[in-house]
Amino acid sequence: MTIENLPDLVDVLRQRGLIPPGELAVFLVGSRARGWAHATSDIDLVLVSTERFTDDRAMELNVPLAPGTVQTVTFHHEGRRWELKYWLDRQVDELFGKVTWAAFDNDGKVGARLTVDESLFLSRLRTCVPLGDDSWVQRRRQQLEDSAFWSFLTLQFLNDADGAAEDAVGLLAVGRTEGAVLSARQAFGFAIDAMLIGRREHDAGVKWRPHKLQHLASLPLSFEDYWSIETMRDYDPRQSAEWVHRVVSLCKKISMEVEI
Repeated sequence: MTIENLPDLVDVLRQRGLIPPGELAVFLVGSRARGWAHATSDIDLVLVSTERFTDDRAMELNVPLAPGTVQTVTFHHEGRRWELKYWLDRQVDELFGKVTWAAFDNDGKVGARLTVDESLFLSRLRTCVPLGDDSWVQRRRQQLEDSAFWSFLTLQFLNDADGAAEDAVGLLAVGRTEGAVLSARQAFGFAIDAMLIGRREHDAGVKWRPHKLQHLASLPLSFEDYWSIETMRDYDPRQSAEWVHRVVSLCKKISMEVEI
């Protein structure tokens, strides 16, 4: 799929009666929007409207907003799986209300209360590909840039990294070596994600983590060092304590260089 035939996606939706009343924006997200898709990658789309999409084909995804659900529709077309998510414009308003700088100054933990779906919606605004009129997306992108969202998310992952690192050291001290190793590896993942989020890179799962790191400059560790720990290639069960301490130290180094 190329940029040239992206408008065809909207035609497919219209033919299937999947465009909601009061449509404000339709945009492509995920790996296809980033140019990272492979042959079996899904087509992930987001549709924003002023009126709720109601259809027997829709499933409901719970979100802590009003209304409290986002509709989702999946189908297959020409051998590809499509996934659509329907957000209301007023839900997006409420979501941005959670990530103001005033909220950040008053309660740095607000970011931890964002669900995965909420965080992904906001982060993907930066990299989505609008299909048609892009005025809504451009306005929301500026709102995202002016918000405290990235600081919220970065702080959340830094806290997670610190907590997992403390667990690793504590478990090691009482002889729970296996748990210490797993906690250290978890801390490393959180620290790497915090570093990526600090550079405005956030997505679901870990599958694109190596790809992102390979294309970023001025990192506090080489890709080879990252991959060695990510795959536990240099882990020796006979020297578990040394490995845990080294990974925890590297996590602290990475965290110190992350800007909130």
